[in-house]
This record gives sequence, C-alpha cells and structure tokens, in this order.
Amino acid sequence: MLSRIYIKNFALIDALDVSLKNGLQVITGETGAGKSIILGALRLILGERADLKSISKTEEKSIVETEFDLNNQFKKFFIENDLDYEHQTIIRREILPSGKSRAFINDVPVTLDVLKELTSQLIDIHSQFETSNLFTADYQFKIIDGLSENKKLIEDYQQDFLEFQSLKTQLKKLQTQLSENTKESDYKQFLLNELEDLKLDDVDYDELQNQLSVQENAGMISENIAQILSRFHQEEIGILSFFNEAKNKLSKIAEVSHSFSELDERLEGSFVELKDILQELEDEAEKIEINPENLAILSELNNKINALLLKHNAHDVNELKEIRNQLSGEQKGTEEIEAHIVEIEINIAKKEKSLQSLAERLSRNRKKNVPVFIKKAEDLLKKLGLEKAKVDIELTDILEYNQFGKENIQLLFQANSGFPLRPIQTAISGGERSRVMLAVKKIIAESDMLPTLILDEIDTGVSGKVAEEIGNLMREMSQDMQLIVISHLAQVAAKGNDNYKVVKEDINGKTQSTIITLSEEEKLNEIAQLLSGSKITEAAMAQARELIG
Repeated sequence: MLSRIYIKNFALIDALDVSLKNGLQVITGETGAGKSIILGALRLILGERADLKSISKTEEKSIVETEFDLNNQFKKFFIENDLDYEHQTIIRREILPSGKSRAFINDVPVTLDVLKELTSQLIDIHSQFETSNLFTADYQFKIIDGLSENKKLIEDYQQDFLEFQSLKTQLKKLQTQLSENTKESDYKQFLLNELEDLKLDDVDYDELQNQLSVQENAGMISENIAQILSRFHQEEIGILSFFNEAKNKLSKIAEVSHSFSELDERLEGSFVELKDILQELEDEAEKIEINPENLAILSELNNKINALLLKHNAHDVNELKEIRNQLSGEQKGTEEIEAHIVEIEINIAKKEKSLQSLAERLSRNRKKNVPVFIKKAEDLLKKLGLEKAKVDIELTDILEYNQFGKENIQLLFQANSGFPLRPIQTAISGGERSRVMLAVKKIIAESDMLPTLILDEIDTGVSGKVAEEIGNLMREMSQDMQLIVISHLAQVAAKGNDNYKVVKEDINGKTQSTIITLSEEEKLNEIAQLLSGSKITEAAMAQARELIG
C-alpha cells in the first residue's frame, strides 16, 4: 500500500508530507485547492512525462517521493532488476532545473521503463475524465480476464504472440530479400557458370600466353633452333669444333704459364655451359609439335578469358576469381535465405499451434465467466441507482490472432428496460458513466490484487441514495485494498477510515497548497460543510453525525 507522499517544489506545493493508512482514505477540498496537483505529482511516480513548468522555484529541483509497504511477492522484480528489496520501498522522481528528470527506487537510479513496470503493479489512478477507457478492447478484456483468472494464461499467450509477430516480420523481410535476389539470380547464376566452367584455379594465365605463343610460332621456333644447332654441330667448320680447338690450345698455354690458368678454367666452364645450352635446345626442339587441335583449344580458352576480362572490366585472372567468389557467395546467400525461410515457417507453425491452444483456453474461460460478470455488474448497478440496467459481453471469433487471442470483444449496455443492448460507447450517458465505471472498478479490484487504487471524483454527478450506495461500495472495496478517493460527496467522506483535506492559503504573499490529516471532529465539520456549504448549520452537523454512524 501507499504509506507516504512527499512533494517539494511542485506547482503550488512548496512542501507536502502526508502519511496514509490502509482501508478507505478520503481526500476532500474545495475546487481549485490543489487536489489535481497532488495527482499530477503522483503520475510522475507512474512514469509519466515530467514538465519543467511544474517547478515552482526554477532554481531548485522538484521532488516527488512515495513510500510503499510491499510484501514478498515483489522480491522477484527487485532481483531481476538488480535492486535491493525493502519492505518499506521508496520511489522518487526528481525534475532538475535543466528540465531533465531522474527516477530512483530505494535511492538506486532506474530507467522510466523499470519505474513503470513496478508502479503499474502498485497503484492505479483513475480520473472521472478517464471513463473512455471503458470503451477500449484492452480494458474490456482486462475486466473479463480478471474475472476468469486468466492472468498467467494471458501473459503466456501475449509472450507467444509477440514472438509470433516477430517471426512473421522476419519472414516477410526474408521473402522480400529473396524476391529481390531472385530477380537477378538467373543472370548471376549464368555469370557464375561462365566463370566456373573455365576452372580459373587451374589456369596460369602467363603460361597460357606462353603456350599459345609457342603453338602459334612453332614453325619459326623449330626452324631457328635447327639452324642454331646446325651451326654449332657442323664437322670441322661448326662453332662447337672451333670452340673445342680454342679450349685445347688455351689448356696447353696454361700448362706452361700459370697466369693463363684462370682464363683456361673460365673457357672450360663456358664450354660446358654451351654444351648444356645446346642440349636443352635439342630437348625443346623435340617438344615442339605443330598441333592445330591444341592451338585451337588454347586459343579458345584465351579468347574466353579475354572476353570475361572485358565483360567484368577486370584487369587479370585474379580479379575474375574474386568476382566468381562473390557471385558464388551471393548464390549461397540465396540458398541460406531459402533455408532460413523454411526454418522460420516451421517455427511459425509451431508458435501458431501454441497460440491456438492458449487462445482456445482463454476463450473458454471468458465465455464461462461472462454470466458471472453480468450478475456482478447488474447487482452493483442496481445498488448505484441503475435498477433497470443490463450489461453483456459479446465475444466474436476472428480469423487472425490479436494480442488477446482469436476473438474480438464488445461490452454491451442498456440503462432502460425494453430496449436492445448496444455497444457501451453508444448506449451510455454522461450521468451513467461514473457509476458504471465504479461498478467495473469494483469487479476488477476483486480479482486484480492491486494494492492501491486512487479514484479521482469518479462519483461526480450523483447524490442522495445513490451517493450513499457509492460510499458503501467504496467502503466494501477498501476491505481488500487501499482505496484513496478524492470526492465532493459527504456520503463518501463519511465512510472514510481516514480523511484528509487539501487546502490552499497565502503564505508570505504566495499561494500554496498542502494537505492535512483530519481529526474525528475535523472530519465531522468537513462532512457538514460538504452538506451545507460554507456556513455549517446544526442540521448539517446532525446529518453528518448520522452519515458517519
């Protein structure tokens, strides 16, 4: 429950510090006294956007601090968010003069998402201006799911639904990507086949050019080698004979003069090298074969490579290999996308099967509890002066899954007998809204296990016996939760376990709002004033005593 509110430097509030108790806590005060300011400050604790305009003294920070009495069911949240659990937990928002805001749980800085996640489980603020929530599918499902004890089931379903939606988004993205790839896939596959057919990894382009040149010039090469060998090997007049004769003569000279020994060795080496060269020339001559078929094969390969170099604007075979690898990767990428699509489609089918099972269970529970809702709501509405009112919840199967299952919901209402039920947003009048909303809040409170509910003037527009019943209903609600009510009704104020009053006064020439805890006598006077106005009469005092009982 909410045990303490501390507000500093917020709008008309210079400093406010009030302790609250369990049960029905009633806050009264004249219009404009500052009740809405307190609620505005509390909404900061719920994670709503901070407004720099809320700071009264712009050179100082604004602080809204609340203290909650927690039970052990919240320990899990604190552990998951790496926070220290305290039975008396302090939640604080600060608005700095710069306009920035900060949030703290037990003095540990937290994000607004973490703050919202915790406070949404602790407190609900409902204003008279928020009855339009009743018209939304979210709220209507909340009503029936609360009665049906579907909390765990709807959490499991919505987790699966989020994953289902995520998978469908991934699938659509991959299908678009595959479609785009497929448009060029055939042409890219053709290019890849061209490059792969050449077996570029086995091609030595420089050697190819050499072999091609040899084949194209085989006749000329053979003829010239033959002439060289002939000149060297001719008997008596051949170069080799002259070289050998010169070598022998130099050897004789070296035998008588060691100064010629080095030259003799050099000439001997040259002679050996020359004979090796001639031998290799002979070997090469034997290899050379004029082969038109081989020439055609080499020419075709060379032409294909040159054509692809030109087509791909590549400078050499290595660049062609890179292009081939890139195309191969893209084609493999397409295959991977196709495989991923199949995998996601399988997961979607599994998830859809789970969703179907959960949706059916949700629907069965809801339909089972629709009569329970009708009975509870109509009984409460009778107490609140709508004796002829009829309600119903219409659940309609749909083809697609939504975040609540595989059905739509429509809350139906009719205040008068003899008329058909219609969707509540078209059938309800302004004077009926607050009473219907209070009945719904009562039903939700019984199953929602929310520690604290704040109702802001939800009883506006009623009086007399209905006001008395509203007070009784609120007192009944407060037996299971802390109910904080802002009201102008004496009948409601009289039912309060504890009463508070928001007052506005001038202090040192500045208007300020604060809240005071009323004693029993002050509570009596406040109720009498609500009944009679500014001048409290004996009759009003007597009626106030009667209301308090």
